[in-house]
Amino acid sequence: MKIARFENNRADRIGIVVDDRIVPLHDLGIDIGDIISLIEAGPEMLQRIRDALHANAADAGIPLTSVRLLAPLRPRKFLALGMNYQRHADEARRLGIDVPENQLWFNKQTTCVSGPFDPIEPGVTEKLDYEAELGVVIGKAAKSVSAENAFAHIFGYLVVNDVSARDWQFHTPTMTMGKSFDTHGPIGPWIVTADEIADPQALGVRCFVNSEKRQDSNTADFIHGIAAQIEYLSTAFTLEPGDILSTGTPEGVGVAMQPPRFLQPGDIVRCEVDGIGAIENAVAP
Repeated sequence: MKIARFENNRADRIGIVVDDRIVPLHDLGIDIGDIISLIEAGPEMLQRIRDALHANAADAGIPLTSVRLLAPLRPRKFLALGMNYQRHADEARRLGIDVPENQLWFNKQTTCVSGPFDPIEPGVTEKLDYEAELGVVIGKAAKSVSAENAFAHIFGYLVVNDVSARDWQFHTPTMTMGKSFDTHGPIGPWIVTADEIADPQALGVRCFVNSEKRQDSNTADFIHGIAAQIEYLSTAFTLEPGDILSTGTPEGVGVAMQPPRFLQPGDIVRCEVDGIGAIENAVAP
C-alpha cells in the first residue's frame, strides 16, 4: 500500500493511494490521528485497511490532482548515513575527504522535514546541494536487533532529498548544522509498505536538476546494507516506530562536480526511487 498524508478542503487527512486516486481512511470507516499512530497499530491495522479497500468500489476516492500531498510524517528521529554508496565514497576520496570504516551517521533535525512538492528555502547557505536517497521507516521498536531480524522492524520506504548546506556542513563534526535547515528534508511522496518492495537493495535511485540527470545509481551499490544499518544503530539506542533512516546518496552530488554546481533559485530538483515514486521541489528565490 501507498500511505499518504494530504490536504483537501483545508483538512489534513490520511489516505491510501490507489492508481491516480487517494482514498481517505475516514471514508473507509477508519479514524486514526496520524501516520505514526497507524504504524504503532501494527499489522492488524494494515490488514483492516486492506479489507476495507477491497470492500469499497473501485472508483472510490479523490483524484490525486485535486489534493496537496504533505510530508507523510514527522519522525521522532531522522537519521542519515554518509558515504554509503561505493562510488560516492570514491568521489569523496577524490575531494580529499576521509571515508571512515564505521557507518557515518548524522542527525537531521526533524524540523527540516517538508512535503514532497514543497519549495526548498536556501536560507543563508551559498552552497545548496541535493542528495537523492532511499528512506526506511521503522515500524516496530528496535533495540539490539540482529541483522537477521532487522527487516521485521521495517514498516515501509519513501524518497528523501537530504538537502545539504555545504558551507555549513562542517561547522561542526556532527554535520547537523548543514543538514538541518528548515525545508531541507523533503520526503514522500508517500510511504510504500514493506511488503510491496521485494528487494530494497536492488532499487534505482536518480536525481534530476532542471531535467538534467545528476545522479543515477542503484541501492545494490550500498557499502552497508539496510540490515547492517539497523543492527548498528540499535546496538546503541532504540529505533522507534516512525523513525526515518536515510540510507545514503549516490555519486553525482553538486559539490563533487568540477567545478562544483550548486542549486540556484528557480531550480527544480526531482528525486526518484524505483518502486516508490518521486518528489520534486523548487528552490525558492
